[in-house]
Amino acid sequence: MTVTTEHDPPAPTAAPPDPGDLGAMFDAYARDLLRYATRRVGEQLAEDVVAQTFLVAYEQRHRFDATRGDLLPWLYGICSNLLRREHRAEKRALRATAAAALAATADEDAPDARSAERVDAQRTVARVATALARLPRRQREVLLLFAVAELEYAEIASALGIPLGSVRSALHRARTKIKSALSGGSR
Repeated sequence: MTVTTEHDPPAPTAAPPDPGDLGAMFDAYARDLLRYATRRVGEQLAEDVVAQTFLVAYEQRHRFDATRGDLLPWLYGICSNLLRREHRAEKRALRATAAAALAATADEDAPDARSAERVDAQRTVARVATALARLPRRQREVLLLFAVAELEYAEIASALGIPLGSVRSALHRARTKIKSALSGGSR
């Protein structure tokens, strides 16, 4: 008979899905990938990109190497590659967001405090969207994988197939440019 106490280690979690099991892979990771892709390219395109991500992953399952990292960063890498193809649309969307936010601030006439806060928030969104659109592709991908997908540096390096130092450097540069945009400066 086995008695457990509060000091016993927790039961091991379920093993990650096999890349050959498309359904299990989808069940485990589709939500994370969809959240990431949606923030990058919008809801409609994100669903297509995520579906295509799993299709590519399944077709390329023989290329997955568990010794190089977990399955999720590998999937983020595939998703990022597909999103890279959509970068022009992403840039247009960011510019449109910035323009819409600026246009909305011009329409605000009410003097109350909420209106002022809303105008400030819209201006901030416009500055961030413009700064994101201006970032070089790698810096934007690293920043969004870190901030939106909440990946660790090593996972980002694995997902994008770049050295860890390049991730740190790109993230630092991207953060600096975003901070400058938020402070009203230009870089």
